[in-house]
Formats: sequence, structure tokens, C-alpha cells
Amino acid sequence: MNKMIVLVLADGSKTMPALEVWARIGVPGATILDSSGIGRQLAGHDDLPLIPSLRALLRTQEHTHRTIFSVVADSFDIATLIQATEAVIGRLDDPHTGILIVLPVLEAYGLRENDSIFVE
Repeated sequence: MNKMIVLVLADGSKTMPALEVWARIGVPGATILDSSGIGRQLAGHDDLPLIPSLRALLRTQEHTHRTIFSVVADSFDIATLIQATEAVIGRLDDPHTGILIVLPVLEAYGLRENDSIFVE
């Protein structure tokens, strides 16, 4: 059964290093989303004005979390993925690092075996 890996990064500046290490260990592709936690939402820090200035956009991006997700084959070595990810972002048990979850995928369409979309 395929697995979905979801990594929520507290520090968005570590997105590229995390993607690079994922590509090196064989993650076939990934999708990245800007995301925000409940604390920021409740504190009202993520309210964007209707027409934001470039400075406001850049400041908001600095504080935005990133969520990376991918689907891998059942045989994929999740322990290696976690170890490699922590080498880049820090221990996931430490505060303000991130959250990584692995979920079973009951069905998936459009996946291509042994096909990487990462540029080498």
C-alpha cells in the first residue's frame, strides 16, 4: 500500500534543503503549500490586506510555514526519510521544528513508478 508523507515545516527557509534531501533519497515528487498554524490564525497575524504591498508580502512569507507532501511506494524506507529530514531541519521532537506524518493511501491515480520529477 502506498504511503503519503506530510511534512509541516515551522521554518519555511528550510523548504529547499528538505526537498533536496528528499530527492537524494528517492522521493519521486512532492507538492509544497504555504500554510499557517492555529496560533498564527488566532493571533490575527495572517490577515492580508486586499492589496498588499510587496514589503508586506515578503514579511508574511518569512513567517509562513510550508507543508510538503508526497506519495511513496510501500517499500520506501521511511526511517531513512525521517533521519535525512531531521539532519536538515533538526529533531522533530524539538519545538518549532515541524511535524512529519505518514498515512496509508488506499487508492492513488496518476502516480508513476520510478519516475522522479525532481531536476537532477
